Amino acid sequence: MKSTLGLRFGQSLTMTPALQQAIRLLQLSSLDLQQEIEQALESNILLEREDGAEPQEAEVATAEAEAPAAPTSEDPKSLELGADSEIPSEMPVDADWGDVFDEGPSGTSKSGADSDELRDFLEANLHGSKSLHDHLVDQARTAPFSMREVELAEHLIDSINDDGYLDDWDELAARLQSDYGATPEELDTVLEKVQDFDPTGVAARDLGECLRLQLEPMPSRTPGINTALKLVTEHLPLLGRRDAAALARACGVPLAEIELALELIRSLQPHPGRPFQAHEPDYVTPDVFVSKKNGRWVVGLNPEHTPRLRLNSQYQSMIRRADSSRDQVVLKQHLQEARYFLNSLEARNETLLRVAQSIVEEQRAFLDYGPEAMRPMVLRDIAEQLGIHESTVSRATANKYMLTPRGLYELKYFFSSHVQTTGGGVCSATAIQAMIKRMISGEDSTRPLSDATLSELLLKEGIQVARRTVAKYREGLGIPPSHERKPPA
Repeated sequence: MKSTLGLRFGQSLTMTPALQQAIRLLQLSSLDLQQEIEQALESNILLEREDGAEPQEAEVATAEAEAPAAPTSEDPKSLELGADSEIPSEMPVDADWGDVFDEGPSGTSKSGADSDELRDFLEANLHGSKSLHDHLVDQARTAPFSMREVELAEHLIDSINDDGYLDDWDELAARLQSDYGATPEELDTVLEKVQDFDPTGVAARDLGECLRLQLEPMPSRTPGINTALKLVTEHLPLLGRRDAAALARACGVPLAEIELALELIRSLQPHPGRPFQAHEPDYVTPDVFVSKKNGRWVVGLNPEHTPRLRLNSQYQSMIRRADSSRDQVVLKQHLQEARYFLNSLEARNETLLRVAQSIVEEQRAFLDYGPEAMRPMVLRDIAEQLGIHESTVSRATANKYMLTPRGLYELKYFFSSHVQTTGGGVCSATAIQAMIKRMISGEDSTRPLSDATLSELLLKEGIQVARRTVAKYREGLGIPPSHERKPPA
């Protein structure tokens, strides 16, 4: 092999540490951001709260109902990011009462047993930090994908909901074909590989496919396997009625074989993403507030999530440019990191506020009239309006919540696909779900509306959707089918 020396021109994107930090802070939830701020305050001596109060002091002040001293705005070195907010230090969830209170001589074996039961309960119910999305992304990075297939796989994974299902496959496939030039064969190949990921049944497009994906890897000698596959692929609506005799007639097999197949199907997981969801209750606080002032909807950041931070003037005055001693090098490094952190926080708050305000401007009808007035909107609409990348909008809306006069909503809630109307316009999928919910809430309980009837009623209102689409929206609302809503005779 002959080695040569040549000159080649090219372009590449290099992310600086400051940019990486800004991107990471943008996608953090409010709780994760508070933890990040606490870690920065502990590790960087140049950073401090603007009022100089420690979290413990703030707790005492709150407990005694004393208002904290107002921060001085005259300090030129301060960077105001919002009102003061301290995170109260709480007892760890795995702590034992014995760590706090000394056991007296009256302690019995029953209390020890209760502690063991509590510990077992916590260990069984507290979830890990890895989400279903992270679990699938880790597998995609180690799967035998080409670079192009990795990109397509990440788009598919982003569309998988918390239950493990692939949302809006038809719309997603059309977008990937138009934006990335993907062929249907490429998409099918990547989808099949993603469906082989753990947990089994993930990335299914409907319940029947989810159950089939779990049945196919089973050994062929499994009792009832062939009948079970036939039931989930050909007789799923009949399977939902739980009529074993009707299933036996439809499949032309003995009733005993149907019972084996039903037992096998009951052992499957209809929601493969559920094990990755939180078992303990999640307490959500809004990141932004929405209120109407002078006839206009206005967005404001939650001051509890944007504490006031500043550079420590005492340590900053000790920095001398000409001095290259070890202490000076450390101080200069901390100063640079502190400035990066403050700038990243300010950029995060500004981006979040701009994205939230843009969402509110687009969804004014929802705030005025309710979910049925929701407009169809995708990430690209906000990105083009603000002149930023779609990924930035995605990060800014991830795990962020908005408190409106109509309730608390995740920012992702305001984005939905569209359905063509008979008049040539478009209607939001969220609005259609609200209409379905309204129709079902007003139905005659003795004659519940079927999915086909709901489709016909929507058509009369100018919205043409297929019966299976209505069924998908109904299931997304957690509403059972008509035969289960009918009261027993």
